[in-house]
Amino acid sequence: MDRALARELAHRCHNAVEPLHAFVYFSPEMEQTFAGAGLKAGRRAYFAGRAAPLGPVGATVVTATFYNFSPKLVERHIPEAWRVVAPAEVVNLRFSAAEAGLRRLLGEAADSPEVGELGELLREAAGHAPAEGRALFAAHADLDWPDGAVARLWHAATLLREFRGDGHIAALVAEGLSGLDALVTHIATGKSFRADVARETRGWTEAEWSAAEDALRERGLLDDTGALTDAGHALRAAVEERTDAAATAPYRKLGEDKARRIVELAKPLSRTLLKAGGIPRELFARG
Repeated sequence: MDRALARELAHRCHNAVEPLHAFVYFSPEMEQTFAGAGLKAGRRAYFAGRAAPLGPVGATVVTATFYNFSPKLVERHIPEAWRVVAPAEVVNLRFSAAEAGLRRLLGEAADSPEVGELGELLREAAGHAPAEGRALFAAHADLDWPDGAVARLWHAATLLREFRGDGHIAALVAEGLSGLDALVTHIATGKSFRADVARETRGWTEAEWSAAEDALRERGLLDDTGALTDAGHALRAAVEERTDAAATAPYRKLGEDKARRIVELAKPLSRTLLKAGGIPRELFARG
């Protein structure tokens, strides 16, 4: 498989599968499950749920591996979350809530042969992903696989998502973008959250956001309106190309036919999930 095809397949597989993982960040099942265990809904549940495979790490590790959150926001929740619920129990709670949420959103399709087939293909792909330099992926990869086709599908999608995410952070570092710089420039593409949603959920103040915009203007990446310049578009394109390139290993080893089958299977399942409201559209920019 040549590099161009590998990048294309990595990109297409990610786009097709991503909703099957990402719905958990908006899932009432996740909030209810964590709240029942004593973890506050919102950022604490998010930080604890995603970081739990790393063990009882401190705020600096979570800030580093998640990358675009304000350190002050992370410090308000980590390591306090581990004094409420141990990381190993958080992992179990997250698997249970993810399965319940995915079953609700997929409806009858949750028990279809396609879910089992897709889960096995994703599991095979994740098994080909090298862990070197991928701290968050490696922590998730060390977990035992959950029982049941739906839970395994979600875990496999999560592994590939964190594998890609670790590579994405490496690309951002290589391009000289801090976590906040990365967030501001990504919002400026118009393909992500609204700016106000991003600031609130990531914990940045308006003053911090404005200062980052000023610094990016000095680098020639933003114009006076806060939009990306040609140089800014080129930089974001370079980041995405590097991210795709760094995500190719699982699909190169899986092979073209199986990678295309992932897209074929995942697209209708993701459409069903999105149609059921799994990811709220009102949080995103319209463009």
